[in-house]
Amino acid sequence: MGEKFVGVKLGILGLGTVGTGTVQLLQDAVGRHPLLEEVEIYRVGVRSPDKPRAVELPQSAITTDLAAIVNDPAVDIVVEVMGGLEPARSLILQAIKNGKHVVTANKAAISRFGAEIFNAANEAGVYVMLEAAVGGGIPVIQPLKQALSVNRIHTVIGIVNGTTNYILTRMQTEGSDFSDVLADAQRLGYAEADPTADVDGLDAADKIAILASLGFGGRINLQDVYCEGIRQVSKTDINYAEKLGFVIKLLAIAKYQNKANSQLSVRVHPTFVPKAHPLASINGVYNAILVEGEPIGQVMFFGPGAGAGATASAVTSDILNLVAALKSNSAVPNPLLSCRHEDYCQVTPIAELVTRFYARFLTKDHPGVIGKLGTCFGNHGVSLESVVQTGFQGALAEIVVVTHDVKEGDFRQALDEIRNLEAIDSIASILRVL
Repeated sequence: MGEKFVGVKLGILGLGTVGTGTVQLLQDAVGRHPLLEEVEIYRVGVRSPDKPRAVELPQSAITTDLAAIVNDPAVDIVVEVMGGLEPARSLILQAIKNGKHVVTANKAAISRFGAEIFNAANEAGVYVMLEAAVGGGIPVIQPLKQALSVNRIHTVIGIVNGTTNYILTRMQTEGSDFSDVLADAQRLGYAEADPTADVDGLDAADKIAILASLGFGGRINLQDVYCEGIRQVSKTDINYAEKLGFVIKLLAIAKYQNKANSQLSVRVHPTFVPKAHPLASINGVYNAILVEGEPIGQVMFFGPGAGAGATASAVTSDILNLVAALKSNSAVPNPLLSCRHEDYCQVTPIAELVTRFYARFLTKDHPGVIGKLGTCFGNHGVSLESVVQTGFQGALAEIVVVTHDVKEGDFRQALDEIRNLEAIDSIASILRVL
């Protein structure tokens, strides 16, 4: 057998929810994979050492000097669970430079600085593992890198933000307004005091950039990801969705727009999802990621998208993979664990997107207004699947249309023309349809 394998020393950066959950899991290794018993929690970096904690650690393991952890020659694996862009980025890069493997839950740092981080890791011959960065405890990064990588992936669609899914689910079941549900979600701890990253879709954009890069084998420039949040989704739209056979979900979508020239569409926006679609029934804080490819067809990953236990499960599974890699002690990096792509994917601008649309118009009660709408749409090659006129809002009639597939740019030009019609008071909302 050769020399005995000596345990692996972890340096953990951050002891918040995820850090604490990870320590708890590692301290309770009975009934889990036996390799976990060879992991030693060696140093833990915290902001305030005297804070009461849910885990017991020797005082000697706790430090406020995070740089000392990534520079400590005894540390084998650095686990970054502090979040934020800096100092996380610098600490990850320093750990890599020192030849340490990294496990991170930091989707924001990876989506923005992934190119720099993975280039450095490939050069140093170390791995950067990020299962916990997308979908909480749901194993989706590893399957995309390994089990599904033999497929030609053509679509990755997900509900990857629990906060917005929780808000939309409650709006749907209670008929409440966005602002009321948001306030309640904040009170219950499902939404942050500053909910911007979640409700404006930025968190989901970070995650779909990571999923797209793995699914389509190329880097994604975060600036290319179109992003629209859920603040403008009203209970009126949710009611219309219900009547028309849809539910509204904040979807993160990456798919081939044009297979021939490898153009991808990568976007986050509230979407009308047909009730029969597998993602329509994913409610509350749950996440789900649907992957379509050839020859597999459809696969869906479903589970808790956040929480101490779920995220700790993903972080620790990455640690387990690294312990196995260190134990096999090969000088050559395992190509299934390392990052293989260096080129950037071509992402199509949103104006080129071809999709169906839902639009709601408030109109003055003029005769022939539906005909005028139809004419404007026709002028721009937009064909309508359904037109509904149901209610009044005060003196204004409400007209709802759902289009067939249309190029976004053409649809927007039609809307510009419609806005100028004398009979149109306003365009109350526009949503894309899956």
